[in-house]
Amino acid sequence: MLTLYYAPGTCALASHLALEYTGAPYEAKRLDFKQQQQRTPEYLRINPKGRVPALVTDRGVLTETPALLQYIAQSFPAAQLAPLDDAFLLGKVNEFNSYLCSTVHVNHAHKGRGYRWVQETDTAALEAMKAKVPQTMAESFTLIEEKLLQGPWVLGERFSTSDLYLYTLTRWLPGDGVDVQRFPKVAGHLRRMEAQPQVQKIAALHA
Repeated sequence: MLTLYYAPGTCALASHLALEYTGAPYEAKRLDFKQQQQRTPEYLRINPKGRVPALVTDRGVLTETPALLQYIAQSFPAAQLAPLDDAFLLGKVNEFNSYLCSTVHVNHAHKGRGYRWVQETDTAALEAMKAKVPQTMAESFTLIEEKLLQGPWVLGERFSTSDLYLYTLTRWLPGDGVDVQRFPKVAGHLRRMEAQPQVQKIAALHA
C-alpha cells in the first residue's frame, strides 16, 4: 500500500487529492512542520530533502509533486487523471505542472522561505523578497488566466492532475496578498474544485 507524507498548507495537497481520486488504498501520514517533524532522523531517512510530499511505494520513495502526480496517474489509469493515450496532451500536463513547481511555487516561497536564497541575517533582503510576492504571484496567475487555463479545466473539457495542482496553489493566493477574484477563470476553477466531494474531504485534513 502507498504511504503519503504531507503537511497542511503545502503542495502535498495535490498528491493527496490524486490518491483520493484514484480510489486506491493508501495511508496518509501528517507531519507537523511547527514541531520540525520534517527534520527528524526518522523522516530524513525517508526523504533526505526534509520536505513534503514524499510517497513510499513498494519500489522506493518518490518526491517532488510533478513526479508523484504522474506516477499516481500512470499507476491507476482507470481514474483518468492524465491523458496517457495522447502524447501531446500529456506533455501539456507536464508543462503546466512543471510551471507551477518551478515558478509559481518558488514565487510563493519567497514569502516564508527567503532564507533559501539569502543569509537569514540579511533582513532587508528577506523583507524585499516578501514584499514582491504579491506582484510575482499575480503575474503568474495572470499568465494562467489568460494563456494556460483552457476552461473549465486546465486542458479544457478534460480533467487532470493539473487541476489538482492548480487548486492547491490557488489556495495560497489570499495569504500571498492576491485577490483570486481578479482572475475570473481561476476563481471559477476554484469553485468547481471546492464543489467536489473528494476535495472537500481531503482539503479538510490540510486545514
